[in-house]
Amino acid sequence: MFRENADEVWGAEWLNGDRCSRHHHQCNSSRTCPFRSSQPPPPQRPWLSLNQPDHHRPIAIFTVMCYNVLSDQYATRQLYGYCPSWALNWAHRKYNILGEICQYSPDIVALQEVEMEQFYDFFLPELKLDGYEGIFSPKSRAKTMNEANKKHVDGCAIFYKTTKFQLIKDHLIEFNELAKETAQGSHDMINRVMTKDNIGLAAVFQLQPAIFENGKNPSDSESQYILFATCHMHWDPEYSDVKLIQTMMLTNKLKSIAEDAQARLGAWSDTSNIPLVLCGDLNSLPDSGVVEYLTHGTVSARHRDFKDLVYDDSLHSLSISNNRDTYSHAFKLSQAYIDNIMPFTNYTFDFKGIIDYIFYSHSMMRPLGLLGPLDPNWFHDNRIIGCPNPQIPSDHIPLLVEFEMTFESSETTAEGLNYGRGFQLNSFPNTPVREG
Repeated sequence: MFRENADEVWGAEWLNGDRCSRHHHQCNSSRTCPFRSSQPPPPQRPWLSLNQPDHHRPIAIFTVMCYNVLSDQYATRQLYGYCPSWALNWAHRKYNILGEICQYSPDIVALQEVEMEQFYDFFLPELKLDGYEGIFSPKSRAKTMNEANKKHVDGCAIFYKTTKFQLIKDHLIEFNELAKETAQGSHDMINRVMTKDNIGLAAVFQLQPAIFENGKNPSDSESQYILFATCHMHWDPEYSDVKLIQTMMLTNKLKSIAEDAQARLGAWSDTSNIPLVLCGDLNSLPDSGVVEYLTHGTVSARHRDFKDLVYDDSLHSLSISNNRDTYSHAFKLSQAYIDNIMPFTNYTFDFKGIIDYIFYSHSMMRPLGLLGPLDPNWFHDNRIIGCPNPQIPSDHIPLLVEFEMTFESSETTAEGLNYGRGFQLNSFPNTPVREG
């Protein structure tokens, strides 16, 4: 099933750096093409092989990319004064971002900070050329704006290869609306959480024949489904309570979506044990309550991130546990990127840290490999003090994981299932990749 070398799959133009030509972009000057800058491009990021596919049971294999592309409205000299104006310009950055996506050809792409106009006028038509369809929703504030202003509101997008996935239903998750529904008179819920218009976007997909290892559904009588979600949480470090509550709202809503799919489609016999991929910009560090809650399935009601604010009654409606001392969610999740594989996913002059994540259901899925970090020597040698810059189009670094999905229950622990064999380092362009 492993396929030929990447130069045969992606085409020589990718390996030679002429990524613009793939999408018919005519590069006439160094100020319009990100691949003709005087600054040397970073070395290829290493591909970290974790496991080999299990050919002894039915499997589906697919890749997922998560990428905050940096909205044009936020890409200002006031925030990114170290980046030349021409390199901040969307006309420059958009082809660099597109090149990142198309270089790795992921089966599902989750993007954050995509403006409405960028989605409909650029990303969707360009990625359709490569066999993708997409869904999008802007932040909730767009509902209050006229058409001229609405097109610049950023939000979340999901693109998927139609040969691998068929969209059954998509769901917009508006955290301010959910805060209103669950407030129960909480002053802090109304004034801190309800005022933030961040969103999540979820989709139920039916798996298509091309995703299965032998091109055939392992069950002749039952369709196979996956739940995929992305989100962009509130940014301000002073609002750790809001981020954690938004995450609790997200998992509670995903549980409802899974139950709806189960009732309508017969998708899963047990909604607590479903194939779920959840990724996004959580704006939370690895030691945060957000990451603790998602990874361990529970968080203390007295966690420091709640800041001793009064949320108790409203938050217990989001928990599956009757324990008044903890809040719990229904899923069994693990992080794809563990053990400090990435030193950072956000790299600016005044902040460098991990705030982007890909989570997955460890009872039904495991990562076969993932894209490693950028070479730290490139940053040092070229005196790169922050991103974006002429070679890197966003302040975030995209994450990419190849997953194996099984169709039988597994009680194997996340550590044993996912990382028992350790890392094998490869350069991604020479790593075998799968067709389609």
